[in-house]
Amino acid sequence: MFKDDHFSYMPGRFMFAALAVLIFTSCSVQKKLGNQLQQKLLSNPVLVNAHVGVAVYDVNANKFLLKHNSDKFFVPASNTKLPTLYAGMKYLGDSLTGIWYAERNDTVFLKPAGDPTFLHPDYKQQPVADFLRKQNKKLVIADNLWKSEALGYGWAWDDYLGYYMAERSPLPVYGNVLKWIQQRSVEQKETGNDTAVLVFTDPEINWDVKFETERSKQFNVTRPRTENVYKVTEGLEMNRELEIPFVTNGLQSALELLKDTIHKEIEPVSFKTAALKFYPVHSQPVDSMFKPMMYRSDNFFAEQTLQMVSNRFFGFMDEQKLIDSLLKSDFKEMPQQPSWVDGSGLSRYNLFSPEDFVWLLNKMKNEFGLERMKTILPTGNTGTLRNYYIEENGLIFAKTGTLSGQVALSGFLVTAKNTLLVFSVLVNNHNSSATAVRRAVEQFVKGLRNM
Repeated sequence: MFKDDHFSYMPGRFMFAALAVLIFTSCSVQKKLGNQLQQKLLSNPVLVNAHVGVAVYDVNANKFLLKHNSDKFFVPASNTKLPTLYAGMKYLGDSLTGIWYAERNDTVFLKPAGDPTFLHPDYKQQPVADFLRKQNKKLVIADNLWKSEALGYGWAWDDYLGYYMAERSPLPVYGNVLKWIQQRSVEQKETGNDTAVLVFTDPEINWDVKFETERSKQFNVTRPRTENVYKVTEGLEMNRELEIPFVTNGLQSALELLKDTIHKEIEPVSFKTAALKFYPVHSQPVDSMFKPMMYRSDNFFAEQTLQMVSNRFFGFMDEQKLIDSLLKSDFKEMPQQPSWVDGSGLSRYNLFSPEDFVWLLNKMKNEFGLERMKTILPTGNTGTLRNYYIEENGLIFAKTGTLSGQVALSGFLVTAKNTLLVFSVLVNNHNSSATAVRRAVEQFVKGLRNM
């Protein structure tokens, strides 16, 4: 007994000394990070008048190393795609459902699933289109399952012609954009002969198109916000492509474009879907959508992700109802309960704290695994991190966010000592260039590597 007691006491003294060293080391690290925050971020001329929030969390030590306004709310821009990604990873399974079908007598009943990859040019294999082409029975589709708006709450509606603001819809086709193409030969450019200038769309359309009589320096296509009536101005470019979102009108535009693609009519009708047993037609592996959603910060993929999850939850597509449900369930333990209004981050009504994103990224790592997160989030010098964090390739995995006056970056970072950090840097109300702010954030995050 004495011998055991003696030897249990001796390690205790060493443990006390080790603990003291650990506390001292931890304090010195936190002090160093605080100095770095002040020198590389807060004192930077491009940020002195901005609102800055920072949270840095050591996964191994299970504690925060740095907090600065970390519990305050910020407009997170495309960092909003992180909770959207979580919802999709948890509830959409391994493969996207492209459409639901049921058969009765001479009719195939369809339920739209909100799948944004349907006929999207990035996906060569199109199982849903193949399925529809093979059907010999009458095709009808439920038109009473869409409860969302085409454009999101708080979006800058003046941007409706931007490719990044394609409308949301129950049955997306071709990414809900038209590719407008102008082609001209060398002879035509030199002689000014415009008679054979070729302008066409992909996919082809039968909608109203008017050509301006006068030519401009740049090829341009416009339309009213609520109509598929297009005005085309020819430009001087040899070849020029524009991606212009079309007005979806619920299912209407998709069914018009589908008719020429699958060579079949699909009739929109209202029917009680509960009376039929539906089966899924799977389209693409989910991560084949999640990766471009994060790498190029694809707003359309993000918005449709929430529509698809809503469809799984409720049997209809209602983004606001889904968000409310997620905030009360999966995200109820967030440190600061956010204001979350869309899937993409286009809205300035979104408000999250840096601690919220650290909490969420930790949750995603624990539930889905760090290795999978590494394949979905951009690393250094890839995706939206192109030309940034070049030396940190394979060591940083993060989501960017940019709106006018707002810059965000949240993700994972492996330090030189092989410590895994989860961090979030949110900058609001700066009046500098976004590039200058991103470079300032880059210098700070690079410094975390050598803590």
